[in-house]
Amino acid sequence: MAAPRKVRCPQCGGDALWAPENPWRPFCSERCKQIDLGAWANDSYRIPVQGDPGDLETELPDSPAS
Repeated sequence: MAAPRKVRCPQCGGDALWAPENPWRPFCSERCKQIDLGAWANDSYRIPVQGDPGDLETELPDSPAS
């Protein structure tokens, strides 16, 4: 049987076991998983928008008339 694969925890950078025995994968622990979830909840992960957000309205096609 092959040894379980180890991956880098996306939160702390430590080793994380990539196997069914690790319920928090790809994280190394429940703590790292909760920290990451908190970052999502606080909008810490964002995709930068270039240009004026008002420009998006003009790029969308009109809805079909009923």
